[in-house]
Amino acid sequence: MTHASRHTAHGGGHSAPHHTPDAHDQAEMLDLDAEVLAQHTDSITAWLPVKSEPRHIVDLGCGTGAGTFALLARFPEAEVTAVDVSPGHLHRLREKAEALGVTGRVRTVLADLDADWPVLGRPDLVWGSASLHHMADPDRALSRVYDLLSPGGLFAVVELAGFPRFLPDNAPEERPGLEDRCHAALAHHHTEHLPHRGADWGPKLTAAGFTVEGERSITVNIDGSQTESVGQYALSSLKRLRSGVADTLAANDLSALDQLLDTNSPRSILRRSDLAVRTERTVWAARRAPTK
Repeated sequence: MTHASRHTAHGGGHSAPHHTPDAHDQAEMLDLDAEVLAQHTDSITAWLPVKSEPRHIVDLGCGTGAGTFALLARFPEAEVTAVDVSPGHLHRLREKAEALGVTGRVRTVLADLDADWPVLGRPDLVWGSASLHHMADPDRALSRVYDLLSPGGLFAVVELAGFPRFLPDNAPEERPGLEDRCHAALAHHHTEHLPHRGADWGPKLTAAGFTVEGERSITVNIDGSQTESVGQYALSSLKRLRSGVADTLAANDLSALDQLLDTNSPRSILRRSDLAVRTERTVWAARRAPTK
């Protein structure tokens, strides 16, 4: 899910210590993201226009392994090289691999993809989920992926359309429109700190030499009553959102957001019967030209 933990949004003067996400919080959110969105990730891997089952896959910005393990399940003969800048994320990924009995099919590589790339072999498939927009120079990264892939190989780019929403449009919270204002403040933060978030990767992939063979948008709308993990995912995600908007959000909005984050409050996000996860994911499938 993530390329570099240093890109985590940071709050400022308003931020309470217990609301500031740390490395453990980020790993927990990635694990919850993998669990809550597992069905949608599986639908993406099933859609990929592979011409034959890949034997070697590289997962760029693997986080704690959401894509890695979905790809291992989809392609039972494949091995995955999982790359991330966070030692903690890679450690957790290796623990999961051991628990699943697939350690022999996973190699982890610690690397900063904004610096020199390590030797990653010649993969048949490269997977980049919510990682490209973190890179300082995504166009350079796309060119590197093109050179990395075996001729005729596939590059799958997966991005969320925006930060997930958890409250209904007509939510009767104390501050009507709170979530809209939080998202607007976060969009402003991302414009400054993550300018490539929300990019249309199709033209960028074409400019790097790829042929875009498919683009698909998947609507995510998961009822919070389906699983307890949705509440924990919402709580973790909103803590992360708070750290990015605390400096710009109005004091009364920040107070209302803190009520949602206070698990002891009657207004806690965990106590809402109308909780849901709503977002959209887009995937681009791009192929390197085969050898003539």
